[in-house]
Amino acid sequence: MKFREVVTYKNYFEEFFSKQTRKVQDKIIKILDIVENVERIPITYLKYIEGTNGLFEIRVQFGSDIFRIFCCFDGNRLVVLFSGFQKKTQKTPQKEIERALRIMNEYFNDKD
Repeated sequence: MKFREVVTYKNYFEEFFSKQTRKVQDKIIKILDIVENVERIPITYLKYIEGTNGLFEIRVQFGSDIFRIFCCFDGNRLVVLFSGFQKKTQKTPQKEIERALRIMNEYFNDKD
């Protein structure tokens, strides 16, 4: 049984996803499957971005490479995927968070 549905908004996620290697894509798909099918998603895979109004990051680690995919919930079941990036520093870059927030606002404005 699926606990939530994962959908994308525009082509932000697809642009990121298409640039990854096949093995990284497989890992991302595996994590998205966990997000859809596990009732309580471990923080290892999904974390709230502090100081935002509902922005989360899906966390993917492949070997020593770390990737983040921004998303939010729409209602209590839908996860909307926005942009993604490869993380190279400890802290998520502010410009990536700001970009994801812009996309999230655009999503909710388009919905109205």
